[in-house]
Amino acid sequence: MKDFLTGFKYPLAGFNLLLKPGIRRYVIIPLLVNILLFSLVIFYGAHEVIHLSDWLTSTWHWAEWLIWLIWPLFVILSVTVIFYCFTLIANLIAAPFNGFLAEAVEFHLTGTRPGAATGTSSLIGEIFRSLKSEFHKFIYFVVRALPLLILFIIPMVNTVAPFVWMLFCSWLMALEYLDFPMSNQGMHFPDIREKLKMRRQLCIGFGLGTLLLTMIPVLNFVAVPVAVTSATKLWVNELMRDNTVRQ
Repeated sequence: MKDFLTGFKYPLAGFNLLLKPGIRRYVIIPLLVNILLFSLVIFYGAHEVIHLSDWLTSTWHWAEWLIWLIWPLFVILSVTVIFYCFTLIANLIAAPFNGFLAEAVEFHLTGTRPGAATGTSSLIGEIFRSLKSEFHKFIYFVVRALPLLILFIIPMVNTVAPFVWMLFCSWLMALEYLDFPMSNQGMHFPDIREKLKMRRQLCIGFGLGTLLLTMIPVLNFVAVPVAVTSATKLWVNELMRDNTVRQ
């Protein structure tokens, strides 16, 4: 439980690092891109709602009352999409920057660059590396998620299925974000997975804290950079100094 609680507290530590010199650029750029993308989508949606409203009122005069229903529905839909999709889209947009972010955080904490810092010296190289890594994590998720989903339709077993699923998602969160600082050390996803198993309780605690962070409105806007910075801090403070995770 000590390892679990230690890991659970780490996501909060990431907030203090977001605006440090040399770090904030890797936070602000993907965040602005994400906000711009959602703003354009919402602007386009509002434009289409205006056209729909004009068409309704010009075709059926009695349908004017529908305008008062359409706009609240549009606002609710927009908020829902932002709430549920912002972190997902942010994760995709920020993926090429997260390696740089983890590198900058490690340099801030230790004063030295990661052992494989040359792997993140090129944005193009980092994009290819992050895409490859995300593909491995996606396959890992699909292969294990499908059998777990079956638990939800098995009588009696389905009562514990939500808890099993939350543990699984917490483990995935740890794999997702600890991948960035550990990849900067030249580690590959299969090696990272095996090494994190040696401190599974610590990683699941960190993953659960991160998962809850992504579910809190407004805070989920910065959930991705907070997760990367806190994962890097966890790597430096807990895992890098642990002989069981050294190469």
